[in-house]
Amino acid sequence: MASRYRWVIVGAGGLLGCVAIGAMFALPVFLTPMAAETGWGRTGISSAMTIGFLTMALGSVGWGAFSDRYGPRPAALIGVALLAAGLALAAQARELWQFQLAFGGLVGLAAAAVLAPMMAAVTGWFTTQRSLAVSLVSAGMGMAPMTMAPLAAALIARYDWRQAYLILAGLVLALMLPAALLVRRAPAQKPADEAAPSQMTVAQALRSSPFLVLVLTNFACCATHSGPIFHTVSYAISCGVPALAAVSIYSVEGLAGLFGRIGFGLAGDRFGAKRVLVAGLFVQAFGALAYGFVSELDGFYAVAMLFGFTYAGVMPLYAVLARENFPMRMMGLVIGASGMAGSLGMALGPLLGGWIYDAYATYFWLYLISFALGIGAALIAATFRPFAEPARALAPAE
Repeated sequence: MASRYRWVIVGAGGLLGCVAIGAMFALPVFLTPMAAETGWGRTGISSAMTIGFLTMALGSVGWGAFSDRYGPRPAALIGVALLAAGLALAAQARELWQFQLAFGGLVGLAAAAVLAPMMAAVTGWFTTQRSLAVSLVSAGMGMAPMTMAPLAAALIARYDWRQAYLILAGLVLALMLPAALLVRRAPAQKPADEAAPSQMTVAQALRSSPFLVLVLTNFACCATHSGPIFHTVSYAISCGVPALAAVSIYSVEGLAGLFGRIGFGLAGDRFGAKRVLVAGLFVQAFGALAYGFVSELDGFYAVAMLFGFTYAGVMPLYAVLARENFPMRMMGLVIGASGMAGSLGMALGPLLGGWIYDAYATYFWLYLISFALGIGAALIAATFRPFAEPARALAPAE
């Protein structure tokens, strides 16, 4: 029963993540009609997404710890309620700050309530094929911009933005509530299946070298790809690529990322998560650098396929490494902390790229710095060492 049901958890996690992240990524579709109807500035409306990502980063640790104590289903159910409420309140906003609070605060907090708890839950259900399972959940999340954004565009074409948000709130309840009710806490693992130290405390885990390496690697990894993700369209346009064609570079990256998640998941199961992660981080670094040497659309597409395949593919492996080295009872906290570091790394790239372009009128230095950060991430990951004989090392003295 448990063997069959674990794939239900994967499906539920992928759907929950897709809708939660998709609700956030639908905001750009609403930007123009919202600005026209309300008179709010585009910067102010767009900042709601920035607030959402910061809220998601800060909330990841708390929701991860919550799921460790109470289980992933209560976290997911609360996340569904917060997401529906945030979208419904955003539809009623009459002032910009009200929209920023509803969308940025509640929607970001809701996404955090889904992502870390579900990733932690999935890792607990698998002792084999774990990398593939986590990658499939991540692939579901990666489908968000390609599913929810077109849905939002179709709603905007037929309704005003307030009605569209209310409809999205209803769809959140219709799609996510049944999926959340399917979520169950992972069955207790046999001692032989627990690679992590059984006597490890939370304090020991947070001070341990594997945890620090995991967090630093995730930060550097996300700092590596965040700048190219945010600024490559602008760079392509500056190279003379038409705007609509330049935007399609994102689509190529996203499609390649879906294959990357599955490919890296299969490779992680076969060759080991750490080995595949280190290799992927090196390739990601050279992919970031390659953007600085292309100027034609075909070249951008080629680099986007490599870059999207690798940066999306490596991300699920952090959860796999966490599960292989820490007890399941603290998995939500560990994955949440790692996710928070990644979100902070994502916040670095856009700011760094904007500052570099304003100062030097070129993006080349952004790609060079991203390359250096990527090499740094790979070197940090290479220092990752599992706990050697953990039970004897950390068990109380007899």
